[in-house]
Amino acid sequence: MHQPSERWQLGLSLSLLTAVLWGALPVAIKGVLGGMDTNTIIWYRMFSAGLLVGAYYLWRGGYQWRRFIDPKIAIPMAIAIAGLCGNYWFWVRGLELSSPEAAQLMIQVAPMLLLTISVVLYKEPFRGWQKLGLAGFSTGLILFFNKPISSILGTVETVSADYTLGIGIVFIAALCWTVYGLAQKKLLRQLQSQEILLTIYISGSILFFPLAKPEQLFDLNNQQLGCLIFSCIITVLSYGAFAMAMEHWQASRISATITIVPLLSLGFVHLSTWLLPGMLVPETLNWISWVGVLLVVAGAMATALVREKKT
Repeated sequence: MHQPSERWQLGLSLSLLTAVLWGALPVAIKGVLGGMDTNTIIWYRMFSAGLLVGAYYLWRGGYQWRRFIDPKIAIPMAIAIAGLCGNYWFWVRGLELSSPEAAQLMIQVAPMLLLTISVVLYKEPFRGWQKLGLAGFSTGLILFFNKPISSILGTVETVSADYTLGIGIVFIAALCWTVYGLAQKKLLRQLQSQEILLTIYISGSILFFPLAKPEQLFDLNNQQLGCLIFSCIITVLSYGAFAMAMEHWQASRISATITIVPLLSLGFVHLSTWLLPGMLVPETLNWISWVGVLLVVAGAMATALVREKKT
């Protein structure tokens, strides 16, 4: 199994960069959804990422396709492609039905699942404070979604069926992302991180092209076009930073660090409403939801900052 370099400072920096970019992503995607459908958005993200990463490999001397004939690479690669493509589709669809804040909080189930499975499968250390942090995260998630839960239980608060459905779809996206993360960790034994991503981007571009309507690009206004370009840039930089972080730091620590994304998303949503009035309407959160957000972040920090004991 791939062993990280333990350059934890670099791993932490790359994880934080990933968190900032993913925090801004739902704002950018939400800004495009009014003028472009889900499949087309995903195709543009995959296609542009494939072009940029492909240009990088061309500059470095080419891409070794023959390596992917080996079943030890082909099978986990197919799983990684299915996982990330599924994550892209379900996440954008769930975001369309819910809100940036809700979608980004629910998707944090993914890194926590990756954390838990990494501890079980890869025997990564998981100390007492990390267990407490995971419990805090779980409690915070329940508190944040107190309105949808109340609606499902038939109590006072009422939330639209579409919103609740959107949250459920994002949960499926989280499961898909966990599958991708586990497959990528296995692939890192034989491949470089950018090599894995390039294969996924090319495959995703091919898979989503029959469903996409590229001509919708010409119907976007300047604001929507800017959001689309920004989301494509985020796609390349964020997954590149995440994949590189996996080479230098433990998956459990990376997963915990990037769970600060919901707090960043809340900040980006309010920033966007100030800079671009009318593009987004911030979700109204009660005090229970705010406590939930803080618990999610605190739980993430507890799992991220506990250092392995030296022997």
